[in-house]
Amino acid sequence: MQELTHYINGEHVSGTSGRFADVMNPATGEVQAQVPLATVAEIDDAVAKAAEVQKVWGATNPQKRARVMMKFGALINEHMDELAEMLSREHGKTIPDAKGDVQRGLEVIEVCMGAPHMLKGEFTDAGGPGIDLHSMRQPLGVVAAITPFNFPAMIPLWKMGPALAAGNTMILKPSERVPSTALRLGELLKEAGLPDGALQIVNGDKEAVDALLDNETIQAVGFVGSTPIAQYIYSRATANGKRAQCFGGAKNHMIIMPDADLDKAADALVGAGFGAAGERCMAISVAVPVGKETADALTEKLIPRIEALKVGPYTAGDDIDFGPVITAASQARINGLVESGVEQGAKLVVDGRNFKLQGYENGFFVGPSYFDDVTPEMDIYKEEIFGPVLSQVRMDNYEDALQLIMDNDYGNGTAIYTADGDTARDFAHRVNVGMVGINFPIPVPLSYHTFGGWKKSAFGDLNQYGPDAFRFYTRTKTVTSRWFSGIKEGGEFNFKAMD
Repeated sequence: MQELTHYINGEHVSGTSGRFADVMNPATGEVQAQVPLATVAEIDDAVAKAAEVQKVWGATNPQKRARVMMKFGALINEHMDELAEMLSREHGKTIPDAKGDVQRGLEVIEVCMGAPHMLKGEFTDAGGPGIDLHSMRQPLGVVAAITPFNFPAMIPLWKMGPALAAGNTMILKPSERVPSTALRLGELLKEAGLPDGALQIVNGDKEAVDALLDNETIQAVGFVGSTPIAQYIYSRATANGKRAQCFGGAKNHMIIMPDADLDKAADALVGAGFGAAGERCMAISVAVPVGKETADALTEKLIPRIEALKVGPYTAGDDIDFGPVITAASQARINGLVESGVEQGAKLVVDGRNFKLQGYENGFFVGPSYFDDVTPEMDIYKEEIFGPVLSQVRMDNYEDALQLIMDNDYGNGTAIYTADGDTARDFAHRVNVGMVGINFPIPVPLSYHTFGGWKKSAFGDLNQYGPDAFRFYTRTKTVTSRWFSGIKEGGEFNFKAMD
């Protein structure tokens, strides 16, 4: 069995703790590798080396750091197929989904090629007699990222790109369920010219996470995962004087108005609700049709589309729509929530329970489920299912549909399908959600904007990637300077002093 490593000072390093986590093949249910779980001492050693390297890397001019990002981006493109296959093998998502995972991370790296522009300060000439002011953005030092299983390439790239381009060094702790893609990205960064130790990759569990949060050298922490863990990390990091941006769970709704193109809306719901087996924080998990006629017509269009979805291993190629979920525990939890929906009175229109795939009976597969007549009191509505389950909550009018979203604890993403510009504009302005789609189901902003939710979906003042990332990973220093050689008392300019 393969034994994976940490990636420290530009080299693969075996763990010393004697503790390991299993890396599963979700399609077969078999253990395919083991990954070491770092000790506090291993974390502290990695941080100490990163702090030494940061003195040099932070003093490197932004153009040279940008050139590393340029070469890194080219290497990601060159190794796209390899990265996608590696990612799918551990996560289970289809190869097209895996390539999309890598591509959306690559787009952030492409923005980081513009680091010299992102890091420009401001200047005020003659703010007073002989007084000039200028500001500069300087790196924080050593920062940390704790990333989730569902996007093994994209989210590490979202974190490491801006942090490194801004002159920081980083300790990355990827999910121990899917470590290989991050380790390979570390190798590619070294090949691109990143100094050894500027990116340290340590695998671990809660012991490693707490060591990162408590290490005094680490200045900032970024996290993506569930809301309870996001709250925990944010609280502990900020209590230790660190900056933190922690992104949690979601319950994303799509309103379907009576004037919407229902074929397009149905296609969008199927793709956004069931793609990647629903293991996306931007998945649409709640359809909100307005009016009985709209709901009935939408249901008729959704049923055959959902029933036609093909579930299987990534090795089946383009013939499948989504693969297994990440673990047996996730599989059991999703099926349990579907059971609860039935018990609490929702109408199970398409039943994905007890799905079995011939030849892969031990895999962590879950079939697609579709509920109608869901109410906000039900567990399938209140909980983030993180699986291939779509719930339909019928509403009589637009205002009630909007209020349903406004009252929800989460505020990551939302969407509306309508042909009316006034309704769309009203929705975009009033809804208390961080990312809004208008006739667009998964409104993940392009990489030169910024990604972030509201309410219990995010903790911290700044978002991921785009300009906010460079603000998060830098401190602003403002310098006020005055030169007396050309100034007389009273503020009049002394022309003789220029001779």
